[in-house]
Amino acid sequence: MKKLCLALLVAFSLSFGLSAQADEFQVAVAANFTKPAEEIAKLFEAKTGHKAVLSFGSTGNFYSQIKQEAPFAVFLAADSATPQKLEAENLIKPNSRFTYAKGALALWSKRPRYVDDKGDVLKKNQFEKLAVADPKLAPYGKAAYEVLAKLGLDKTLESKIVTGNNITQTFQFAESGNAQIAFIAWSQVCKDGKLTEGSVWNVPSDLYSPILQDLVILKPGQDSAAAQAFADYVKTDPDARKVILSYGYELEEVDAPMKKAS
Repeated sequence: MKKLCLALLVAFSLSFGLSAQADEFQVAVAANFTKPAEEIAKLFEAKTGHKAVLSFGSTGNFYSQIKQEAPFAVFLAADSATPQKLEAENLIKPNSRFTYAKGALALWSKRPRYVDDKGDVLKKNQFEKLAVADPKLAPYGKAAYEVLAKLGLDKTLESKIVTGNNITQTFQFAESGNAQIAFIAWSQVCKDGKLTEGSVWNVPSDLYSPILQDLVILKPGQDSAAAQAFADYVKTDPDARKVILSYGYELEEVDAPMKKAS
C-alpha cells in the first residue's frame, strides 16, 4: 500500500512539474498560413507542453493591432516588409526576425478544368468575378495586382474584381461560387504538392515579387521562453519544416542572412 501511495505521489509530482513549466501564448498568423500553423501548433504542444493560441487574419490588420499593443507574443507575417517595419520601430525582440517560408501565388477555381495551366482564362475574360485580396492589407493581394499589371490586364479586369479583406475571405469568394476565379495562396489548395480540388494556374514566380514570409517575436513575448521555443521550433524542427513543405511553400530562403530594414 505504501509503495502504491509513493508511486502515485511521484506520478502526481511529475505531472504537476510538467504543467507548471508549460506556458500559453498568443500568436498572430497570416491567413495564408492557417492550415500549416494549426498542424505545427499541435506538434509543438505535444512535444513541449506549451500552447500556442493562434489568431488568423491579414498582415496589414495585425500590424495595426500590434501598433496598438495587442498582446501577441509571436507574429508569422505574409511578407518581410511588415516585420522589418516592426523591427525598425523597436516592437520586436532584437535579432528574432527570420524568414520561415517562401509563398507561392495561384489562380484557382473550384470548377475542374475551368482554369488552364497557363492562365489564359484571364485573357479570355469570360468570367463574371475575379477575387483578389486587398493589396493594402495582404501581400498575396499585392502580388496578384503585380501579375495583372505585367499581363496588361489590370485595367481590363478592374470592373470584375471583388476584394477580400484577407486571403481566406478571397478563397471563400471562389469556394462559394460568388467569384468564378481567385488569386490565392497555393498553400490553400495544396497538400503534399498536389491540388486538392478544382483547377489551378501556378503563377510563374517571375510575374511577382518574392513572397518571403517572416516570423518575429514581439515585445509582449520577448521574455517568454515558450515564445522563443516556438520560434526555434518553426525555424529548425524537421517536423515543422516538413509541414511547411507539404503545403507548397519553399524553404531555401529560410537560412539566408536577413536584410536590414531600410
